[in-house]
Amino acid sequence: MKIALAQLNPTIGDLIGNSRQILAAAKKAAEGGARLLLTPELSLCGYPPRDLLLDPSFVEAMSLQLLQLAKDLPPQIAVLVGTVQPNINSHVKGGKSLFNSIALLEGGKVQHFFHKRLLPTYDVFDEYRYFEPGNESTFFILDKLRIGVTICEDLWNDEEFWGKRKYAVNPIAELSALGVDLLINLSASPYTVGKQKLRESMLQHAARRCARSIIYVNQIGGNDDLIFDGCSVAFNRNAEVVFRAAAFATDFSILEFDEQRVDILPGQIATLIDNEDAEIFSALVLGVRDYIRKCGFSKVVIGLSGGIDSSLVAAIAAEAIGAENVLGVLMPSPFSSEHSISDALSLAKNLGIQTWILPIADLMQTYDKTLSDIFAGTEFGITEENIQSRIRGNLLMAIANKFGHLLISTGNKSEMAVGYCTLYGDMNGGLAAIADVPKTRVYSICRWLNQRAKENDPSQEIIPYNVLIKAPSAELKPGQVDQDSLPPYDILDDILDRLIHKHQSAAQIVAAGHDAAVVERVVKMVTRAEFKRRQAPPGLKVTDRAFGTGWRMPIASRRTEPHDFLIKK
Repeated sequence: MKIALAQLNPTIGDLIGNSRQILAAAKKAAEGGARLLLTPELSLCGYPPRDLLLDPSFVEAMSLQLLQLAKDLPPQIAVLVGTVQPNINSHVKGGKSLFNSIALLEGGKVQHFFHKRLLPTYDVFDEYRYFEPGNESTFFILDKLRIGVTICEDLWNDEEFWGKRKYAVNPIAELSALGVDLLINLSASPYTVGKQKLRESMLQHAARRCARSIIYVNQIGGNDDLIFDGCSVAFNRNAEVVFRAAAFATDFSILEFDEQRVDILPGQIATLIDNEDAEIFSALVLGVRDYIRKCGFSKVVIGLSGGIDSSLVAAIAAEAIGAENVLGVLMPSPFSSEHSISDALSLAKNLGIQTWILPIADLMQTYDKTLSDIFAGTEFGITEENIQSRIRGNLLMAIANKFGHLLISTGNKSEMAVGYCTLYGDMNGGLAAIADVPKTRVYSICRWLNQRAKENDPSQEIIPYNVLIKAPSAELKPGQVDQDSLPPYDILDDILDRLIHKHQSAAQIVAAGHDAAVVERVVKMVTRAEFKRRQAPPGLKVTDRAFGTGWRMPIASRRTEPHDFLIKK
C-alpha cells in the first residue's frame, strides 16, 4: 500500500484555502497511486484556532467544509483530515462541546472520527479550554491493514521514555495491544530549538517498544507567535528512520507499506539541520515570512541603529520576503556615533535593502522646549533618553501607517526580560522577531550568517565586522554602553536561563557561582518589567519558555524567595 504524507502550512480559520491545500495533496497522492493520505492535526482550520472555536458559526462552517471536501476528493483514495467534532453528549453528561478529531474521508463521505485523548495544558497549550478528551483509542481497517490513529499529545506519554506519566492512559500502548499493523500520529507540534531530536528519540522508543512502524506527520508554518517546523518522520519495526520530510518547508511524499513484511519500506530521508544557529535562523525566517503573508502585508520597515539586534532582524526579513521589500530607517541623534550610521549603511548595502535617514535632533529640541517649564529644575535622565526612543518609534509607526508596511521591532530576549526597552519607542511594532533570542545567541547567529556567506565567497559578509566587535549601546546619552545598566551579557543570559528556563531560585543561582547582589537585581528587573512585556508585540517562539502565550505572570506582584522567610524570622 502506498501512503502519502502532506506536510501542510494552513492559515488559521481559512477553511476554504486549507481545504484546497488538502484537496491538491489528495489529487497528487491519487496520481501517485497512493491509497491513503495523511494530513496534520486540525489541518482543516489550522492550529491553534484558539477562541475561534467558541464561535458556533465557525464550527458549523468547518463541518460543512469537511462534507464538501469529502465529496471533492478522488474516489480511489482515503484521507485523514484534522478537524473538530461536536460532542453530542455534552449537554447530558457535561464536558466540553467539541473534540479535537481526525476525520476519515472516503467514498465521498465522512466514514469515521478519531478523537484526541490527551489534551495538553502546559506552556502555549490550552486544549481543555475547548475540547473534551476522547475516551478510547481506535483504529480503522483499510484494505485489510489495521491502522491506529493518534493525535499529537497522544504520543507524549510513554512512562518508559519519560520515567513517569503526565496522563492516566498511553494511547500508543493501547493501540499496540489492540494488534494494529501501523501506528500514525498526526500533529501540530510547535518548534523549539533542538526539539526534533527529542521527538525522534521518543518515536524511536515507541517503535521499538511496540515493534511496529510509526508515521508522524507535522504541520509547518508560522501562526502568530508559534512556528511549526514540519520534520515529519517515519520509523520501521526495527526503530530505524526510514523517512524524514524537510524542515521549515511544505513537503509531500509517498511511502510504501509492505503488507507481507508489515513494515514501511525506506524512502527519502532529509538531513536534519545540525547547527542550532542555522536552525533558529531558519525558524525565524519562516515565522517572519508567514506572519507577514498571513496578516496581509508585503513590505516591512525596520529601525536600523547600526547595532547587532537590528542587523539580525534586517537579515531575517530580507531572507524571508526579499531585500526589495525591506526598508531600513536610520534616525541619528546628537548622541549617535559615526559608526552607528556607517555600520547601518554597510549592513543595508550587504543585504541590498533600501534605507532612509531621518535625523531627530530638531524633534528632540522641540520636545525639550515644550517640556521646559514643567521639567524646570530637573536634570537630564531616563525620561529624556526614553523620549528619543519614542520619537524614533513614532517616526517608524508613521512610515508603517503611511505606506502599509509592517513594523518589526528589534528587541532581544535579554532586553525584554529585564525591561531594557522603551514602551511606545523601540518596542513599537506588529511583530517582535527576536524577542525569544538572548543577546549572546544574537551574536552567535550573526557570526554564523557571516560564516555561511563566506562559504560561497570568502570576501563576503552580511553583518559588518564592526557591529560584531563594538560594545552594545542604545546611544541615548554621551558614551553610553549597555553594561552601564546591565551585567555583561554572558553573565546576564546565564542568570536569565536559570531563572526563566530552569526555574531556579535566587539562592540556587547564587550557589551556581553568580554574585548575590547581581542576581537580586536581575530578579527584581525581570519582575518589574512584566507590564512592558504585556504590551509588547507578539514575539516568535524558539525556546521552551518564551514571553508569549505560554508566559502567564502577574503584573502587580512581589516575588518572594524562601530566604525571605528566614530573614523575617
